[in-house]
Amino acid sequence: MTRGPDSPLVVIMGPTASGKSALALAAARRWRGEIISADSMQFYRGLNIGTAKPTAAEQAEIPHHLIDCLDFAERMDVYEFVRAAETAVRAIRRRGRLPIVAGGSGMYLKALLYGLDPLPGDEKLRRELDEAYDHDAGFDALKARMAELDPAALARWRQHRRKLIRALEVRLLTGRSILALQSGQRSTLRFAVSAWRLEWEPAVLKERIAARTREMLAAGWIPEAEAAIRNGLLESPTARQALGYRLIGDYLAGSLNYDELTARIVTATWQLARRQQTWFRHQHPEAAVLNLPAEEPLFWERRPPDS
Repeated sequence: MTRGPDSPLVVIMGPTASGKSALALAAARRWRGEIISADSMQFYRGLNIGTAKPTAAEQAEIPHHLIDCLDFAERMDVYEFVRAAETAVRAIRRRGRLPIVAGGSGMYLKALLYGLDPLPGDEKLRRELDEAYDHDAGFDALKARMAELDPAALARWRQHRRKLIRALEVRLLTGRSILALQSGQRSTLRFAVSAWRLEWEPAVLKERIAARTREMLAAGWIPEAEAAIRNGLLESPTARQALGYRLIGDYLAGSLNYDELTARIVTATWQLARRQQTWFRHQHPEAAVLNLPAEEPLFWERRPPDS
């Protein structure tokens, strides 16, 4: 059935290894949908196994958007993501199909659904801050400056260099903390949505992460990472944040053995999953909780209009 230009988005969010891609693919098959990736590392060409991209066959069967858009040297940020995702939503609706947004990059989903951070920015200042701090050698200096100017933002985002740079930019432009300026903003959805947050029992999710890590390594993740590193991944502006690739670089350099590599990737992925869970629980009240696997039938019962 043809849908109108304002048909709701289906949004599937949750931690890594929670089954978002599989559920989105099944929904697209059943409801004549197209999938928009909200995974910040799936934008990059050459990061296939390690970012759990849909296979070539799956992408040939169901149109996917915001996958394999960029080379390593190109930067992706939340502003570019929202622009590209909105373009994809409009195009999908024009074709009379259902837009299905699926991914675990919480800040990107929040910006798409509730709107971009309206706080001031200055391109010249941002370039200066990027040059000074957006690299490994500048990270400690960035944290030291934030400890002086905005310790609350530092405490919130100590391990997130891009967020700290944005917080520093806002502090320098306004004289106030980004946390104070953001309070109370972005409380109204920009789209009608049918949003779902996938949840698993912690022990089950951790085992899913471990099993997927073993499968990805067996499927060729190490040679993929070796090629990506050789092509500049670890010197890239944002793609270098892809989980696991730097650890594989350490393995290739002889700093880790295979078992240590596997364990370190599982631990890092589990830590990411816990941060993602915390974000989605606090930042996405619009999302209905889907406790898997028991409650999956609820997803299909509450189908979007005109499907």
